[in-house]
Amino acid sequence: MDTHSTATGNTDSSKPGASRETFALLESESELQRFVEAWKAGRLPKAEWTHAAHVAMAAYFAFDHAADATFAIMKAGILYHNTSVGTPNTEDNGYHETLTRFWAGEIAAFIRSGRFTYRLQGVRAAVAAFGGDRDRFREFYSFDVVRDRRARREWVAPDREPVKK
Repeated sequence: MDTHSTATGNTDSSKPGASRETFALLESESELQRFVEAWKAGRLPKAEWTHAAHVAMAAYFAFDHAADATFAIMKAGILYHNTSVGTPNTEDNGYHETLTRFWAGEIAAFIRSGRFTYRLQGVRAAVAAFGGDRDRFREFYSFDVVRDRRARREWVAPDREPVKK
């Protein structure tokens, strides 16, 4: 994902502050579509598949699909992408079932709750809201869901209520 520096100088979309970044995929409908097509075709470079890119893709699909369909699309796409860039999907690496389902649900709910008149507007809003918040799941899970092998291979429901902010 091409980034353009902001005043923070932060160009890593996996770190706080990334929601302030301007990514090429957010610049226009055509850039968003280019990114989606590259991802779907397995041509997206591994370095461009950041947390913010995951959020953008989930929002892109959630604009037209319910949470379950968004999850199914994301699962298939992530598995394919990982294979295309040489990332093994193992017990300790690659695709993560629980996190994918969690984020698909969160982003689909966000898109459904907004009054976005066009897809890019919803994608931009989702990236602004969640692109720099890759640890949001910690509000819902009392254990290290990222490293949990069972959670990687199958859905594990949240075991606590979200923390009130």
